[in-house]
Amino acid sequence: MKILLKTEVEQDYRTVYKGFDRDLFLALKPPLLPLELKRFDGSKSGDEVHIRLGKGFLSQDWNAKIVEDKLTDEEVYFIDEGIKLPFFLKNWRHKHRIIRTETGATIIDDIEYKTPTLLTDYLMYPVMWLQFAARKPVYRKYFRKETREVRREK
Repeated sequence: MKILLKTEVEQDYRTVYKGFDRDLFLALKPPLLPLELKRFDGSKSGDEVHIRLGKGFLSQDWNAKIVEDKLTDEEVYFIDEGIKLPFFLKNWRHKHRIIRTETGATIIDDIEYKTPTLLTDYLMYPVMWLQFAARKPVYRKYFRKETREVRREK
């Protein structure tokens, strides 16, 4: 299955890329989902992100590795692929694209996933789409023009 979401933000694409850090990752946590960030290396090739979803005996590990990253004059992107996935996923690939625009940048979440069956692929689609669509207001707030100087001071 494929999910493609685009979000316009006010900051320059390179500034937005630099903002893809641990703080943003935690700000993007889906509401009502217990999530523990176990490891966050960054967004460069070879970096890894490890999270634990849920609590107690119901918890599931989700580990991903950045397999590619690239910076050009028009965009920057990085791709994470699942290396250890929760039981409900067989494959995961998420290309994070940040495209330069005249007024700021466009963040594109380009996601491909597979579950154990085609039926569950379709059943999971609304859940996955909602989880990632919920990022749009977070991205807009996080990358407002007036927050640019505050973010650079970190």
